[in-house]
Amino acid sequence: MKLQRLLSLLRQAIDQYQMIDDGDHIAIGISGGKDSLTLLWGLHHLQRFYPKKFALSAITVDLGLGNLDLEPVKQLCDEFQVPYEIVSTDIGKILFDVRKESNPCSLCAKMRKGALNQKALELGCNKIAYAHHRDDLIETVMMSLIYEGRFHAFSPFTVLDRTGLTVIRPMMLAAEADVKGFSNKYHLPVCKNPCPMDGHTRREYVKNLIRTLDQENPGLRDRLFHAVITGNLEGWPSPTEES
Repeated sequence: MKLQRLLSLLRQAIDQYQMIDDGDHIAIGISGGKDSLTLLWGLHHLQRFYPKKFALSAITVDLGLGNLDLEPVKQLCDEFQVPYEIVSTDIGKILFDVRKESNPCSLCAKMRKGALNQKALELGCNKIAYAHHRDDLIETVMMSLIYEGRFHAFSPFTVLDRTGLTVIRPMMLAAEADVKGFSNKYHLPVCKNPCPMDGHTRREYVKNLIRTLDQENPGLRDRLFHAVITGNLEGWPSPTEES
């Protein structure tokens, strides 16, 4: 995927769901993976010509697991002139050494989001951009059906009542395969995930399940995505045709 295509998908999602307003200060949650770095790259370049003016800050919540080299990410942020903050935590130690969690993902996500939100507020941000893409959306629906017995997915944007922050998901129209292609084409400084659960989660299981189902039923991903965006899910805003 070329930059022009990424910008088109970002703008389409942002405009359809009115994710960005004039004067926004948007924090980008940077894990160091391909998704968040693609979002950083895209929003930085969109910032140059988007009619609504917004500021960016980048934030990484370090779980304290070690072996996370963030220097290349810092260099990219410096190149883009995007302020970059690293929040050091003991989340990894708490999960794996103290609590010895066998299924730590849900609690880890909650703790990471708390640290990210706190830093975003300290920086004066009013919005946080997550790098969830189209495949994340589909996988979330499948996980909800399999493990919770309900048809549910995260919304294009969510207002967090406790903090007043708004979470936006500008990459929701981009497929993971396109994000991988973009990352490779532009040589993004992807960091290896140090989490010992990487590749052994429920989400990874569902990802592989959807891949198999899509191979056996071509077009399944497209149909699942269409079901989500047209399903009148609770908490989902109605898209607008305005640009």
